[in-house]
Amino acid sequence: MNPNIPSIDQLKEIAVPAPFSYAPQTWGWWVLLCLLVIAVLLVSARRYWQWRRDRYRREALVRLVELQNSDDQLQALRELPELLKRVALSMPPPGWNTKPVGAGLLAKAPDQTTSMLNGSPPSRASPLPQGVVGALGGEDWQAFLERHSSQPLPADFSQQLAQLAYAPDATLSALPSNQRNQLFATCKHWVEHHHVAA
Repeated sequence: MNPNIPSIDQLKEIAVPAPFSYAPQTWGWWVLLCLLVIAVLLVSARRYWQWRRDRYRREALVRLVELQNSDDQLQALRELPELLKRVALSMPPPGWNTKPVGAGLLAKAPDQTTSMLNGSPPSRASPLPQGVVGALGGEDWQAFLERHSSQPLPADFSQQLAQLAYAPDATLSALPSNQRNQLFATCKHWVEHHHVAA
């Protein structure tokens, strides 16, 4: 046996280093980690809030697709103006999550409410109280739709909607298919992209 080769009894076990810690080693990294967690929580909460706020919009888009694919096109066309009015009524008012539901909807703009009751149109620049939106018609309804639209609407869009609601069945049946498709496309775009006060 060669004396230069150690025997197994003389071998020593290699020392293993301490396990590496993934925790930040300085307070600066802890602060950065906390800021990152807070930012993720804030972004997540904002996205959830927007998703919850836009529930009415998603439901209206589903209904629009159902109407567009409906076999009874006459009834589908009749329901379009009602659907847009329901969407307008469902739009959250400014600061909708800061007050109890229904608190001060008409009190937000009493001068506009009384002016609507007296017959004078509201200003285009100021938002309407929630309760007045349901009473809009004609030029006021057109102005509301245009104010909340992200793209220009046809100048007679409210008249087209009124025709869908009140015209005889024969008139609606005589509408060309391209005009029907254009009405559905305009309504869909307005529902998808209308502006809501944050």
